[in-house]
Amino acid sequence: MTHTTSNPKIHEGRNLKRFREMLGVKQDFLAFELGEDWNQQKISLLEQKEKIDSDILEQVAAVLKIPAEAIRNFDENQAINIISNTFHDQSTGVNVHPTFNINPIEEIRRLHEEKMALYERMLAEKDEMMGRMERLVGGR
Repeated sequence: MTHTTSNPKIHEGRNLKRFREMLGVKQDFLAFELGEDWNQQKISLLEQKEKIDSDILEQVAAVLKIPAEAIRNFDENQAINIISNTFHDQSTGVNVHPTFNINPIEEIRRLHEEKMALYERMLAEKDEMMGRMERLVGGR
């Protein structure tokens, strides 16, 4: 029994887009760096092509400062596999799930009490103002 591995087609345009996004480079900037003949729309169309012309790929790779072969041969599934299997010397991936000891009902109750205290202070201030106004009007 022979085992054959399927060789999925590499989409160079998608690879270009992934590298560009990983490096934080916008399409407009890439177009500007490639010259006057380029604009954002042309970069977008280039990223949709499955196979990119070798000369153009070399220019784009030079602007991104990565080897053109990296764009030609990048396979996302293998990259994920390599990254997930590179723990050495008892290194581990850590997921931190902190526990927050905040009781939302207590918070609501505390906020309500603060609101009531503020309301009572406002009523007292209103009564004080009304008393002043009555004295002012009564003094005439």
